[in-house]
Amino acid sequence: MPGADKETDLSERIESFLSELKRCGSGAGSLRGSAETARETTALLRRTTAQARWGNAGELMEIIRKEGRRMTAAQPSETTVGNMVRRVLKIIREEYARSRGSSEETDQQESLHKLLTSGGSSEDNFRQHFAHLKANVIEAINELLTELEGTTDNISMQALEHIHSNEVIMTIGRSRTVEAFLKDAARKRKFHVIVAECAPFCQGHEMATSLCKEDIETTVIPDAAIFAVMSRVNKVIIGTQTVLANGGLRAVNGTHTLALAAKHHSTPLIVCAPMFKLSPQFPNEEDTFHKFVSPHEVLPFTEGNVTQQHLTPFSTLKTEIVTGQRPFITHSNVFHLHHTHLLL
Repeated sequence: MPGADKETDLSERIESFLSELKRCGSGAGSLRGSAETARETTALLRRTTAQARWGNAGELMEIIRKEGRRMTAAQPSETTVGNMVRRVLKIIREEYARSRGSSEETDQQESLHKLLTSGGSSEDNFRQHFAHLKANVIEAINELLTELEGTTDNISMQALEHIHSNEVIMTIGRSRTVEAFLKDAARKRKFHVIVAECAPFCQGHEMATSLCKEDIETTVIPDAAIFAVMSRVNKVIIGTQTVLANGGLRAVNGTHTLALAAKHHSTPLIVCAPMFKLSPQFPNEEDTFHKFVSPHEVLPFTEGNVTQQHLTPFSTLKTEIVTGQRPFITHSNVFHLHHTHLLL
């Protein structure tokens, strides 16, 4: 039957996605970057919404939560997956409220008062059936997908507001968002980019090669030279894997050193981060926060029988070392790290 074939195809797509997430944990996955992961997660949740059997918003939310838990468990360190599941759940609540003829509560104090007096939210409020709810939810998810596709372009369009002529910019590793940001600024400005190589993965060499193809003056330096060179730098621009709820960051190894050097020299640090990287997680959630990969980049296989080692590709940046007046650039706005909790 056609319906059964669609469900089988959806199940195969989800299982394939889960396998890719698990392989990404060891560095062997085919997904490249958080943006692709966010789009794939949202697309699968859209198909689940369209093909799953549900009669009201409460049942749909249970289905989305179930699939979201499976995706999150496949790679707990990939916070983008959980972020997109939460966005879809929020869309369902908004469309349900709109179908009932009411808008989502916007007054935070009144919302907290209702939450306190009601003793918690109840799923009974989502059991009413609406004929057009499915179409409205799918349309809203389509808008979310369109927003995700344009995040990098929207961030790079703001480059001329932050990069000026003859400046020396430092970055680390290869962030595709930062890469697009610098290339967009290079269309009208001349500046020099210093790229820390980000050992042992040395993604900085890939970044430098890509920037040189756009006629951007680029210099690659070892991570150990970051502090020595920082005195010449006008601005530090980095990407990040996750923006934490307290305004901290989880970024590639070496970023912590870069941020400390920038703070010591009072060099502004700017973070290019789409909103889908904003997470409600805190750095003390160790069970889902850390990621370990094979240490073969720094430890030969011949020494494997002597010791057992793990390599973590990310480091944590506390809010105290993220300098700058408004350091976060998103696809919709520029904001300060102290305002992070207002965006959750």
